Amino acid sequence: METLKQKTVADLVTENIKTAHVFKKHGIDFCCGGGITIERACEKKGVDYKILEEELLQVGNSNHAYNYKTWSPDFLVDHIINVHHVYVEENLPLLLQYSDKVMKVHGQHDTELVEINNLVRTVAGELAAHMKKEELILFPFIKKMVSAQKEGTTLPRPAFGTVDNPISMMEEEHDAAGELFREIAELSNNYTPPDHACNTYKAFYAKLEEFENDLHLHVHLENNILFPKAKQMEKVVIQ
Repeated sequence: METLKQKTVADLVTENIKTAHVFKKHGIDFCCGGGITIERACEKKGVDYKILEEELLQVGNSNHAYNYKTWSPDFLVDHIINVHHVYVEENLPLLLQYSDKVMKVHGQHDTELVEINNLVRTVAGELAAHMKKEELILFPFIKKMVSAQKEGTTLPRPAFGTVDNPISMMEEEHDAAGELFREIAELSNNYTPPDHACNTYKAFYAKLEEFENDLHLHVHLENNILFPKAKQMEKVVIQ
């Protein structure tokens, strides 16, 4: 039987989403970099495995925690669009306003705010384009595959050849967004505002951290649950 340390980070988070909070606390990436064993993740981050294991075992299963793994791919697609894409669309304008204002007021003294502003603008542009590609190309194709599987029919091979192609592109873009937020977290001292920070400054850092947390779950649902399901379906429904 597979022991806890041999499980991958992504698999454990897929089994119980609440373990994500433990990994985040210790700086372990569970969405883009979740494909390594928990033991290896501890080695890379210099985390004491025994402490992490104890915390993971204390995470109880809650009836309120969604078991995303059991959701059908089309339902998962709708959830990702209605919850996570809508969150990004609603919160990016606010994030940009905060970033611009805080940089103008404090950027001369706290020079890292200029770089954070550039990174926020980059991630905003990249995420907007990324979500459109998912909503117009990949997600409709996944829904077509679900329908074909339910009806017991097959589909012709799509123009992009195999679902692996758009999925690989989306995963690369997820990695890029994750890297941008790692830089933002580092520059902002893990979203810790300085003592002289005004309320807007504090609100900006709080919103950045909230945004990153949502992005981690968003990417986890796609990379570790939706995309593997799509690859399996394609084997059955493509001629």
